[in-house]
Amino acid sequence: MAKIKRNPLIQGIRGSVGDLVFRQMPDDSTYVSKKHDFSKRKFSRGQKEHQSRFQQGVLYAREAAKKQPIYAELARGTIMSPYNWALSDWFNPPVVHKIERTEAGILIWASDNVMVTRVRVTILDGEGNALEKGEGVKGEGIGGGMFRMQRERWLRRRGIWREMWEERMRDEG
Repeated sequence: MAKIKRNPLIQGIRGSVGDLVFRQMPDDSTYVSKKHDFSKRKFSRGQKEHQSRFQQGVLYAREAAKKQPIYAELARGTIMSPYNWALSDWFNPPVVHKIERTEAGILIWASDNVMVTRVRVTILDGEGNALEKGEGVKGEGIGGGMFRMQRERWLRRRGIWREMWEERMRDEG
């Protein structure tokens, strides 16, 4: 793949010409590559499942890139578009790094490539039955990816199971 900058002959060209594909990037550079031939390719079940997940991600990213200002903020000054950030966000779920029981409550450290917006904790008994559920709270004195659960009786429970998700732009019915 070749990268072309400031060439007036191909400036603004995007799409394909013959076997060449032109891609216009947000920084006004143009990438040129050879068109791939997939006519004889047979996809495995795993590849088809990934393509299906990718299609779902594309549907999310198209809407979220327009409606979620965080993606435009992250894209500003980079070669990634808001759409690229939204698609990346779709495929990279948040990660819980640490859960700690303290005098103040249950502390949860989490991170994400864009932003952790919500954390939910579920307390289970020995058989895996949910005893309680609750939302983590970002309050004063809590750092970037830390959430706190402040229910005193939760501190006495033995099984702590965490469930976390990132709030997405979806209609919840």
